[in-house]
Amino acid sequence: MADRPAGPPGVDQPTGALPTVAATGPRRFRPGRTLTARAVLVTCAVALVSVLVTAVVAVPLAVRNAQRQAQHTLAAQAQMTVEVLRFRLNRGRPTDDERLLRLLANQDVEAYLIRDGRVDRPGLPPQVVERVAAGRDVSVRRLVDGRPALVEGRALGDGNGVVLTRSRVTGLWRQVLLSIWVPLLAGLAAGLVAGWLLARRLARPIRQAATAAARLSAGDRAVRVPVEPPDEVAELAHALNGLAEALTTSEGRQREFLLSVSHELRTPLTAVRGYAEALADGVLGPDQAAQTGRTMLAEAEHLDRLVSDLLALARLEAADFPLDPVPVDLVQLVAAAADTWSARCAAVGLAFRVEVPAGPVPVYTDPGRIRQVVDGLLENALRVVPPGAPVVLAARPAGVDPVAGGVVEVRDGGPGFTDDDLAVVFERGALHRRYRGIRKVGSGLGLALAAGLVRRLGGTVTAGHAPEGGATFTVRLPGVPHRTPPPA
Repeated sequence: MADRPAGPPGVDQPTGALPTVAATGPRRFRPGRTLTARAVLVTCAVALVSVLVTAVVAVPLAVRNAQRQAQHTLAAQAQMTVEVLRFRLNRGRPTDDERLLRLLANQDVEAYLIRDGRVDRPGLPPQVVERVAAGRDVSVRRLVDGRPALVEGRALGDGNGVVLTRSRVTGLWRQVLLSIWVPLLAGLAAGLVAGWLLARRLARPIRQAATAAARLSAGDRAVRVPVEPPDEVAELAHALNGLAEALTTSEGRQREFLLSVSHELRTPLTAVRGYAEALADGVLGPDQAAQTGRTMLAEAEHLDRLVSDLLALARLEAADFPLDPVPVDLVQLVAAAADTWSARCAAVGLAFRVEVPAGPVPVYTDPGRIRQVVDGLLENALRVVPPGAPVVLAARPAGVDPVAGGVVEVRDGGPGFTDDDLAVVFERGALHRRYRGIRKVGSGLGLALAAGLVRRLGGTVTAGHAPEGGATFTVRLPGVPHRTPPPA
């Protein structure tokens, strides 16, 4: 078992292969679905609504202002007329007075003269005549000859007075509504232009991102998207550029991993093939057959472990990866592993030591998978630790609370890791590439597989420097839930 991180799920996909992208045909242009069309439509709709809202608010104000202005103008005309007729009203209608009244009539103003409380001609409302004759001014809107009109009356005293009327301005609403067609069309045109410009500005980085994504899917890892405002577009560009860099790095690591795995697979195959050819050619005598068989068996077992690790890594992230967590006593698990590894360590001159507490350490995990992790970590230690150096297998509680879980440690007195090694120790093939030809290394799969197994079981695994001078691996496992009784 050697160090290498988990690969993609599924056993049929080659290691290091990227997911394939389904080929799609040319996209059909749909005018109403493009960002440009929608931005233009939205901008035009906003312009239209703005014009209509302005019309709804402005037209009543315009109508009221027009009526108020007409009332003020009529009041001024009434005051002027009173000043002219103040001393002439009882003397009939001289020529100058008649000219003034014709001038008012030309301005659509009707003049009514009141003498001794009687109006000179019919049409005025009686209430208006009575108020002016009583000496009070009038400024109202009333029906005159059956038509709505503005009325301004001025009293001259002694039952005399002047009343001017002007028909109320009608059709203002229609005139104003007809007049908004010009600003409406101007607003729609401005919205169309603004929407088109805005859509081009918004759609350009999206089109660039889509083009870059298509090139990435086609295998072009050199593509980059320019980073430009606004912030959302810049974030999209950063994300795509980061994806391109990550893909470049990942593919480089996958190529290196495939090369290293190919080398590891070729080594036992070469040995098996060489001995098989020697046997077939009769080069080896009968007295060497047993040793040759043992050598071929060892190489075949090595090859089997490599293939098993590759299959386990391929399936590790799959939903159907078999796990059977149950309550487990770490002390018993460590004791069982110690029975196997103490003899193996003694055979190569290593000082194997077990450190466990007096009582049980209950955890909730899959005992078979954790034993696989422990065996893999000890296998790595056995490979690199020199004779006479210690190898320690320890177990302890993770905390005072029994449900806090437990910790398994594998420490050794070997060459250990540098701080740079600790940053990549669980990446598949990282240490294999770094130390191949320098010291004994495995296939680069085991530590990655161990990290993946512990992660799937809800635990964590870390690497560090051991007090014995080498490396230490710490596996933390979850405790037994309250609803599950701890192991006896």
